[in-house]
Amino acid sequence: MLVVLNGYPGVGKLTIAQELASLLGGRLLDIHTVYNVAFALTEFKSPEFMAAVEQIEAIAYGLVRRLSDRTPVVMTTVLAGESAWGDAEWSRIADLGRDRSPFCVVHVHCDLDENIRRIEAEGRGAKRKPRDPDMARRNHREAKPLLGSDAANLLKIDVTRLSPAAAAEAIENWLSRLT
Repeated sequence: MLVVLNGYPGVGKLTIAQELASLLGGRLLDIHTVYNVAFALTEFKSPEFMAAVEQIEAIAYGLVRRLSDRTPVVMTTVLAGESAWGDAEWSRIADLGRDRSPFCVVHVHCDLDENIRRIEAEGRGAKRKPRDPDMARRNHREAKPLLGSDAANLLKIDVTRLSPAAAAEAIENWLSRLT
């Protein structure tokens, strides 16, 4: 099983994914684990950055493919709108999903005020996560569609009023009906 939580920065994907991986007895591969090496050693969105992300993904996805089929894998990502980069990223995730059936996509949302509260949270900076409330405002205003809307197993969840544990439990309940 591969469960991908896709949502804009500051909606709570990583915290929910940590809870969900624990509930499922699975592994967690979050976007920051993949991107942080590239963020630390290259310029964001440069050709070197993109190449580093692809190389790190190739290693990580190879390791995921070697896990037992009984080991669920929970991933987080931020992929929205249309771009060659985003489409290629999503294609690699979907390929991994075909190898780790069932492939389940969860679109995570929260309202703007909650998104701003979360994105400004103190601990985000230490994890190299964005903390700009204008980013949240822009994402809500532009509302680019999250990738994965065409997935056979898709859950859209509003976590505005849910704790991470409650959101993870709701996702776990949905997953249990699929398997």
